[in-house]
Order: sequence, then structure tokens, then C-alpha cells
Amino acid sequence: MKFSRIALGLGALVVAIQLVPVARTNPPVRSMVPAPPEVAGILRRACFDCHSNETVWPVQAYVAPLSWLVAHDVKEGREELNFSEWGPKAEQKAAKEVPKEVGKGDMPPFLYVVAHPGTKLTSDEKALLANWAQGLGSGR
Repeated sequence: MKFSRIALGLGALVVAIQLVPVARTNPPVRSMVPAPPEVAGILRRACFDCHSNETVWPVQAYVAPLSWLVAHDVKEGREELNFSEWGPKAEQKAAKEVPKEVGKGDMPPFLYVVAHPGTKLTSDEKALLANWAQGLGSGR
């Protein structure tokens, strides 16, 4: 009897949290990052879901509480660096942060790669991204 009340209460809680609104937006692309095709392909595959206005919202983005985490990560990623709102500030940020974050293996994040295995970067892809980003900072 006690177990069924607990289960019923948990079930009601799971249903109730689905009613908490989550912002899953894709604002218009204002200015796309100018990158060579091979770099653009890597960015699109491994970075755009969190760092652009072209997020492909996965199934878990529609089921609380995971939806809260996904929406938070996308919001934070866009605030840090947004390839869909490219300008001098984004270029400076990319020149400084991309080589460091990709080189350390912090981007894409481990849990994101686990959930999206196709986003794992090879050593060659990491080097290509780092070289491209460093070139942004040198003005070439």
C-alpha cells in the first residue's frame, strides 16, 4: 500500500514536471561563420547544436528534467560562442578559446559525445580547428 502511494506520487511528479516550460528556440541566423568547407563541416557536425542558432533539438530536449539540462547547455553555449551571430567579438573569442578547448578535449563535452558519437573529433580534426581558429587571431 505504501509503495503504491509512493509510486503514484512519483508518477504524478514526473507528469507535472513536463508542464514546466522550456525555451527551445532557434533564432534567425544573423551572420554565419566564414570558414573553409572542411572546417565548416566539422563545426556543423560537432559544435552547431550548442553554438549556433541551428540547434537540432534531440528527443531528450522534450522530456523533463533532461529538457532543462539540454536547454541550459544550448543557452550557455550560444552565450559563449555563437557561429550564427558572427562578428569581431565572436571571431576574437573563437581565436582564443577554440584551440584551447578543443586541444584539451573539453569541446565537445564528454557527455555530449557519449550521447552523439558522431561528434567525436579525431586528432586531425582537432588540429584543423585549432589552426583555423589561430589564423583568425593572426588576421590572415
